[in-house]
Amino acid sequence: VTNGGKTTLAEKLKKMLPNCDIISQDDFFKPESEVETDERGFKLYDVLDALYMDEMVKSICNWMKNPASSGVVTEELQNTCENLKNTDDVFILIVEGFLLYNYEPLNELWNRRYFLTLPYEECKRRRSTRVYQPADTPGYFDGHVWPMYLKYKNELEENASNIVYLDGTKSQEELLSCVYSDIIQELKKLRE
Repeated sequence: VTNGGKTTLAEKLKKMLPNCDIISQDDFFKPESEVETDERGFKLYDVLDALYMDEMVKSICNWMKNPASSGVVTEELQNTCENLKNTDDVFILIVEGFLLYNYEPLNELWNRRYFLTLPYEECKRRRSTRVYQPADTPGYFDGHVWPMYLKYKNELEENASNIVYLDGTKSQEELLSCVYSDIIQELKKLRE
């Protein structure tokens, strides 16, 4: 969901996990001139066609081929968990974005999937505090953003499995603790 805390959570996890890097879907938006406009004059940013998804997949695959050269600095580990001290050979890529699980070429790549949710009112409140370029036009949230979120969330629920749903109204600390603990468990499984 837009403004659910995806980027904040990803950045905090990166600081805590060994050999961790982030790829953000926001970095793959097409320029405004290439984004379609609907009959109401809304720029359709909340659809897959507004993004260079093939480029995103290439970036992820390139990282997977050679994660050690991705700029991850293993000396700056801020992790204090004793049983992770010998994970120099394990690299973690966090891919964060709002339309990741609806793009089929990506669905074969995930080890773990997390989906942040927010109720309508909280999402709208948070969105109203953000400044976008280009700026949201009046009615954009109700006319495009929220309906697209519901559409893609419904598709996701019909077609995807193994998703951990996270309540975006919980504190950043609670969300971080939940996801961090889950990732630590996954790392332990890799070492067994």
